[in-house]
Amino acid sequence: SAPHEAVARPSPVRRPRCHRSGSPRAPGRLGTRLPAGLRQAGRLLGARQRARHVVPQADLRLARLEDALPEGPFDLVVSALAVHHLDGPGKQDLFRRIADVLAPEGAFVLADVVVPENDADVVTPIDGVYDLPDRIDDQLRWLRDAGFDAETAWSYKDLAVMRATRRRSS
Repeated sequence: SAPHEAVARPSPVRRPRCHRSGSPRAPGRLGTRLPAGLRQAGRLLGARQRARHVVPQADLRLARLEDALPEGPFDLVVSALAVHHLDGPGKQDLFRRIADVLAPEGAFVLADVVVPENDADVVTPIDGVYDLPDRIDDQLRWLRDAGFDAETAWSYKDLAVMRATRRRSS
């Protein structure tokens, strides 16, 4: 099944509050000669300006994953192609902070580059400096340690979608 089908579930929440993080980089696209951080920040600012036209009431912020998260509670947090820029301890810290801002039984969907079980399945270009993917089983363990019930919703080669639901008791 497709990644979006793997995480889509009906929700009893009437007006969900959501937080999203993601990377504007597209595989195979060549950037300008600006340093990568400036290039990425410029793309994020452009995406934020475009999003304001679509959802003018949205609270859109530009921040680093290591920064404090917006105050919750949120029903859903989605991250696409961003968390792999953190090292293992950074991912563990982020997962704990996401659990802290999620409502009980709120969901976190993580779609990202991972270290596959088979080296032949590495197909996404990574640089090993800014790109620090980890194995799915490690990330699922870190999510569980942070107070989530977590599972792999979809995976193919070195890409995965993990679905995590905050436990009521965390």
